[in-house]
Amino acid sequence: MLENFWFNVKYGINHVLDINGYDHVLFLMVLAVPYVFKDWKRVLLLVSMFTLGHTLSLVLAAYGIVSVNGKLVEFLIPVTIIIAAIYNVFTASKRNKNSKVSLLFFTTLFFGLVHGLGFAREFKMFAGQSENKIELLIEFALGIEIAQVIIVFVVLFLGFLCQTFFRFTRRDWVMVLSSIVIGLVIPMIAQSDLLSQAS
Repeated sequence: MLENFWFNVKYGINHVLDINGYDHVLFLMVLAVPYVFKDWKRVLLLVSMFTLGHTLSLVLAAYGIVSVNGKLVEFLIPVTIIIAAIYNVFTASKRNKNSKVSLLFFTTLFFGLVHGLGFAREFKMFAGQSENKIELLIEFALGIEIAQVIIVFVVLFLGFLCQTFFRFTRRDWVMVLSSIVIGLVIPMIAQSDLLSQAS
């Protein structure tokens, strides 16, 4: 029982930290970069909203409630990342991150739904004919949450180092990291199968 629990949790952790699926990490980077350690409650809430959206998608897919075009989802995932990164670039100068918090939470939840759909097919194969899909989903979601908290902590720590020791301003740190992510994501969008089909 405990062995299965840890297996499913580790599967969730590996899903996020998979070097071949670094889109998840990129989204978390742009989600966390505007914040500092004192904002940890808000960051944790945002991360949890993302996990919730991701898990809801897997529930809907695991029970055959939704079926989405895989190529469309593969295109939309990097689009959600670039939207978040561009938002950071345009709001980097604004000190007040309290404005429109509910909109930010809702958007993060929606982006979580999109990212979850990208993993739905693999998860259905993983779940197979399991009778305890909900239990498996909860354990998997716990693994996702643990991995996401680790990534967010690393981003906040790097932000602290850059702003404390390398004298980056908060604005510069947000702009630099968000711009790097944009540079990494543009090729992902350009090389997506959906655009290849369209051309």
